[in-house]
Amino acid sequence: MKKTEWYFINSGPCSPSYNMALDEALLDWHSEGLIPPVVRFYEWNPATLSIGYFQSVDKEIDIEAVKRLGLGFVRRPTGGRGVLHEHELTYSVIVSEDYPDMPATVTEAYRVISEGLLLGFQHLGLDAYFSVPDTEEKRADLKNPKSAVCFDAPSWYELVVEGRKVAGSAQTRQKGVILQHGAILLDLDEEKLLATFKFASEALKERVRKSLPQKAVAINKIIQNPVTIDACKIAFKKGFEDALHIELIDYTLTNEQEKYVKELEKRRYANDEWNFKK
Repeated sequence: MKKTEWYFINSGPCSPSYNMALDEALLDWHSEGLIPPVVRFYEWNPATLSIGYFQSVDKEIDIEAVKRLGLGFVRRPTGGRGVLHEHELTYSVIVSEDYPDMPATVTEAYRVISEGLLLGFQHLGLDAYFSVPDTEEKRADLKNPKSAVCFDAPSWYELVVEGRKVAGSAQTRQKGVILQHGAILLDLDEEKLLATFKFASEALKERVRKSLPQKAVAINKIIQNPVTIDACKIAFKKGFEDALHIELIDYTLTNEQEKYVKELEKRRYANDEWNFKK
């Protein structure tokens, strides 16, 4: 049986505002029936702190540290907590809510899409599995996270190796379309990550500092031979194709589509009114 064809976009390193604008533009075009579902891979230039749609900059983020470290800064259209995008491959999946066999619930749809990540890690030789909070305390942490740092704890169906989170993802649903994107860690600068957040006390910051290595880990910390971005792209592209039973077809944006993205970028993600609105 012929596999369903999705678009595949390999954007490479882009500015934080362009990255978020393109993800939203793909959602718009898919909702209008202009393009099929999409898997996109991208990186960040400069390294960037992204925050979830609902996060408060004033309460949670040390913007002076972000500037001092030369990082970009952007608010995502998706929920979740703060992520330092530096040594990683970022992915996004854009697909209709009514796509065949796509579960109606957010959590189960998250599991289906994230099967591509699971297989990608396995293609790299890692014994990855889904996190399922197994105690009342862990489930309570999902509702009331102890810090604003994404990699401080795994959520439902996020990817875990040796009990530690190796990818962090977030999802939004708009116009009948699911946008899920996330970070696949190759390496992690824990001190730089912690420096960008505000903590209620030094004691809490110290607790997070000590616990982070037990809760999150980058691929190159646990794999015998360090992997490259290009190796990750091959592994995770195959992972999504196998998990979703699709064929990914390389796609390049038209000049008209690039113009649309640039206009959206200028209006929203490159705009302080959007990034600092909470």
